Amino acid sequence: MKRALITGITGQDGRHLSQFLSTKGYQVFGLVRGQNNPKIEVVQAENPSIELVEGDLRDLSSLIAIVEQVQPDEVYNLGAISFVQLSFKQAELTAEITGLGVLRMLEAVRIVGGGENNPIRFYQASSSEMFGKVRETPQNENTPFHPRSPYGVAKVFGHYTTVNYREAYGIHASSGILFNHEGPKRGLEFVTRKVTNAVARIKLGLQDQISLGNLEAKRDWGYAGDYVEAMWRMLQQDEPDDYVVATGEAHSIRDLLETAFRIAGIDDWERFVVQDPRFYRPAEVDLLIGDASKAREKLGWEPRVSFEELVQMMYENDLKEESEKAAR
Repeated sequence: MKRALITGITGQDGRHLSQFLSTKGYQVFGLVRGQNNPKIEVVQAENPSIELVEGDLRDLSSLIAIVEQVQPDEVYNLGAISFVQLSFKQAELTAEITGLGVLRMLEAVRIVGGGENNPIRFYQASSSEMFGKVRETPQNENTPFHPRSPYGVAKVFGHYTTVNYREAYGIHASSGILFNHEGPKRGLEFVTRKVTNAVARIKLGLQDQISLGNLEAKRDWGYAGDYVEAMWRMLQQDEPDDYVVATGEAHSIRDLLETAFRIAGIDDWERFVVQDPRFYRPAEVDLLIGDASKAREKLGWEPRVSFEELVQMMYENDLKEESEKAAR
């Protein structure tokens, strides 16, 4: 039985990945920092077979101890301060966890796994936010980075650290440059879930309006359940490498609103939307769209869920949840 260690286990991707790996017959271990996280119960309810271990991406000694304890075949480093807007307000913490956390996790893998014949395979969750002020469209593995947020900057550090450990120590370390991926497990602070949840509440008469920032920003949105399979496929390759994971389609937040309100059967959606300067970023990323040709050709991966299906899935889940809450 293969053993996998996942950091960021309580996040959207960690939850999807733990379930995916369990169906593949893995013994899954999830890293948590203490037992106070309210999402721990959700994770264990979704995947009762998972084993949680305590550690901290800010503490190298705890990570070494965990890798020694678990003896994983594969490590998936998904842990991060992942909300871009928050990274402007907590830039140092973002650098500490999203950036240096990668270095510490790789150090633990290097120390425990040994030298050139290190048996532990490592996945780093890189991000399309590294491209930032894009130099070309669409973006691929060779597009230069120009991050526009502390989050993007920290992700660039983590990405190049992964490349360095691959080249310097022979670790099977791969990075997935994942474009925006969403789903019902996404937190309410993210714009996609904020929109589908608000539309569901407006449909039920529980909310009057939704406040948003820039409606013209465009993103390449896919389904998180599809994207975690790409992570796994990277670690099954003979040689480690970096891959863009994306749908190749871009939609604006305005498109997202139009689609969600249409699915809900609500016309004239503009009257429900208020633009609030508080939600504008200090430095905006206007357009991100990925070229996942390499992942298609080398990994045999492709997205299955369309943008329309994704929005419908999220809206219907929020409508169900909000209806149940209201009934209670």
